[in-house]
Amino acid sequence: MENVKKPISKTHNKYERLFQPCLAEIVGTMFFVFISCVSVIENVPAAGRLQPALVHGLAVAVLVAVMNNISGSHFNPPITVAIYLCGGMEVIMVGPYLISQLIGGVIGAGMAKLMTSPEHFNNATGAAFDVLKSERQMYRALFGEVAMTCLLTMAVLMVAVNSQTKTPLAPFVVGCTVIINILAG
Repeated sequence: MENVKKPISKTHNKYERLFQPCLAEIVGTMFFVFISCVSVIENVPAAGRLQPALVHGLAVAVLVAVMNNISGSHFNPPITVAIYLCGGMEVIMVGPYLISQLIGGVIGAGMAKLMTSPEHFNNATGAAFDVLKSERQMYRALFGEVAMTCLLTMAVLMVAVNSQTKTPLAPFVVGCTVIINILAG
């Protein structure tokens, strides 16, 4: 009797379809928020916007490259909603992804608070910290945030979701988009 190999099932179990992607979203969002918060809190004034912009963009590029095949590397609720609206994911996964991203964000912010000195944490300045001190500036900041989120979302949809324009350079393009947004914003 010959050894006949059984075909490997193409269907994924519940862990691979639901829990693994949600865990990847938690971990990816957690590390992005942690690294990003620390880069802003510990930023020295002489470095200006360049250091946080590079940290944010490189962190996104690395995390997207690492987690992309597991969850799609959304790490951001507007990205998840946009990918769903464009047919890139099933509706049943939208809620779990959004919850996972919120959990990851809270854990990442808590990690940043644990790592930074209380003096630096309490005296964090620049960018959003300065804008939030003035109500009039808040509208400008909100407009900027919406416009930059649209640019990021468009980049993600074009390089990671759209079958005609999808590219293996997606992590690099998304990371550069984040850098550009922070330097401009």
